[in-house]
Amino acid sequence: MYFYIMSKNLFILSLLCLLFFLRIENTNSQNAVETKHHHTLKQPPYLKPGDTVAIVAPSGILKNRVEEIQRAQTLLKSWGLHSVVGKHVFNVDNHFAGTDNERCEDLQKALDDPKIKAIWCARGGYGTVRILDKLDFSIFKQNPKWLIGYSDITALHNQIHNEGVESLHAIMCVSLDADATEIEASVTSFKDAIFGKPLTYTIEGSTYNKTGNTTGQLVGGNLTLLHTMLGSDTSIDVSGKILFIEEIGEYKYHIDRMLQSLKRAGYFDSCKGVIVGDMSKLRTNTTLWGTSIEQLILDALSEYSFPIAFNMPAGHENDNRALIMGRTIQLNVAKNKTTIVFE
Repeated sequence: MYFYIMSKNLFILSLLCLLFFLRIENTNSQNAVETKHHHTLKQPPYLKPGDTVAIVAPSGILKNRVEEIQRAQTLLKSWGLHSVVGKHVFNVDNHFAGTDNERCEDLQKALDDPKIKAIWCARGGYGTVRILDKLDFSIFKQNPKWLIGYSDITALHNQIHNEGVESLHAIMCVSLDADATEIEASVTSFKDAIFGKPLTYTIEGSTYNKTGNTTGQLVGGNLTLLHTMLGSDTSIDVSGKILFIEEIGEYKYHIDRMLQSLKRAGYFDSCKGVIVGDMSKLRTNTTLWGTSIEQLILDALSEYSFPIAFNMPAGHENDNRALIMGRTIQLNVAKNKTTIVFE
């Protein structure tokens, strides 16, 4: 009987100890998740004259785009910056600017090279997601640098955000084929951002604006890419953050489908605000949607109380203002105007 009681007591004691340590482990895991998704991101050093920028092409082909790359180098030179072009930038592999391994090699070299202070993506298109899992960000996280681009480069913005580093949603090299006057605001905001001048935007209002004031880290990018990242390690936890979205060349029903998918995945449950950029070159379906794109977005997000701002000049138009992804912003949305202040 004595040994039975002792064994029983030891069992109960062991069980209590196990539950205690499981609770500690669970708390640590939760804290780790909260730290991963809510801590202040590392800010890469702002550029200064004499710094070097690497031009790489992680996505689409750059056939017959040599002039745009030369314009990009000329622009950087006018700002007192040096530039290097990735070894494989003009390579061709069907749809892509070289094979996956070649595109990865150029980007990895730029991520690791301490002499490179910023990485400017030549263009978007499609292809970045194919090399994400080949990249090693360990050296980059120790010595962060600005990653610049938009559209397909959203995949990199998301990955870099989850690595704990800010990045820059801004024009790419091929954007420089437009009339200089049409892209003046885009170029100016890009320069201001990489040289560390404070960014503040006052945006034209919209009757569709859902008013309110909020503060949070800015995340997001191209809607298709955000949808593509769902379920992967590259998907962003939007909790406590402000989401920016833009899109090009989609049907309205497909935009609704993506928003519904994100919503069902809990993407917006703890979101603090949404900024809607350009919705460019929307396709017309044989069965008309029946409402504006603004109303479509409002309807999809109708159950949430956070502010929603339309008319942000960022995306696939010539006026594509720079946005520091991962930076805390103050978002004030009224019907007559929206203000965005980067802290």
